[in-house]
Amino acid sequence: MTCLTKLYFMRNIPKIVMSGLILCLMMAFTTISRSFKEEHTIISLQAKPVEVITPEVELPEVKIELKGHDAFLEAIGHRESGNRYEIVNSYGYMGRYQFGKTTLKGLGFDVTTDEFINSPYIQEKAMQKLLLHNRKKLRKLIEEYEGKVVHGIYITESGVLAAAHLAGAGNVKRFFKKGYEFKDGYGTRMTSYLTQFSGYRLKLYGI
Repeated sequence: MTCLTKLYFMRNIPKIVMSGLILCLMMAFTTISRSFKEEHTIISLQAKPVEVITPEVELPEVKIELKGHDAFLEAIGHRESGNRYEIVNSYGYMGRYQFGKTTLKGLGFDVTTDEFINSPYIQEKAMQKLLLHNRKKLRKLIEEYEGKVVHGIYITESGVLAAAHLAGAGNVKRFFKKGYEFKDGYGTRMTSYLTQFSGYRLKLYGI
């Protein structure tokens, strides 16, 4: 090494050292920066906790109403006459439940047509008495078959008594024995009463 080269080297040692320090600092800064970015990326990819929000739902109040005796009378009265006490049909059947004079006399009601159609009290009393009468006649069948399916029809007491109101207790017995189907003058089927008026809880006392 020549004297000039040594002299140049000696004079530039501080610069070389400084350059080396700067280079080291730059490399260190780059490494730290990369490490920070990688850590930040990993953190950002981690699943964040999910906040579960439960909506407040107001449940409607559920009321279960059993079909009772009054509902039965309302339903069968609507089917028979539209619940009109004053009506008389083309066959002479009278009132809310369409009673015939023969049936009324058999129940002990000796009244004229006008007296009957103008007295809701007599009509309701006659209906209750007829239900009790038919229940007495059909009690054994009701006890034996209630809750069972007979000739494709689910049997209940209210359905049986409604059918008896339309067709008479005798025809109801024939249905149980042979599957007999009765139709009234307007083509109404007895079995339609067995099904339509099924499942009412009746209040029948006195037997």
